[in-house]
Amino acid sequence: MAAEEVNKSPPLPSYPQLIINAIEALNDKNGSNKTSISKYIESKHGDLPAGHSTLLSHHLNKMKETGELVFWKNNYMKADPNAPPRRGRGRPPKPKVPLPPGMVLSSGRPRGRPPKDPNAPPRSPKPKLPSGSGKPRGRPRKMARPEGGIGGSSTSVTSASVRPRGRPPKVKASALTQPEAINERTA
Repeated sequence: MAAEEVNKSPPLPSYPQLIINAIEALNDKNGSNKTSISKYIESKHGDLPAGHSTLLSHHLNKMKETGELVFWKNNYMKADPNAPPRRGRGRPPKPKVPLPPGMVLSSGRPRGRPPKDPNAPPRSPKPKLPSGSGKPRGRPRKMARPEGGIGGSSTSVTSASVRPRGRPPKVKASALTQPEAINERTA
């Protein structure tokens, strides 16, 4: 039993405490880098966990974010208690003026266009107001062509003779290579 008690080492303090102790013991005015902190902890506490470097990095970053440590020129040092708190990125928020007691803030209108009322009666179209010149505004509507063509004849033209809109389709090469098509072209 006595041999078991001798082999047991005192429990390892928490990593933040180990880091603070290492920085205080190294006592460098420019702070201590990660390697020197790690070597100091290894020299004082021989039985460290397998992921010591990962744990050390994690706790150093965590302590840096919370403001316990200051990271400057690749060195960590204890934060000065008299120093002003560090600001985040971006513009600081405007100070809020406190409301007098008894005054309640009204909830403002929500953003965006309000939804249409499904129970509202349908609206009639707006009446057209006459413009100063008597003509309607904008481009005039395209007039329908008479079916007889330019001459104005009343006979209806078959839809095959009326050209469709757009570019005509390409002529297929296979139709031109047939002997009948070649004879027609030469004649």
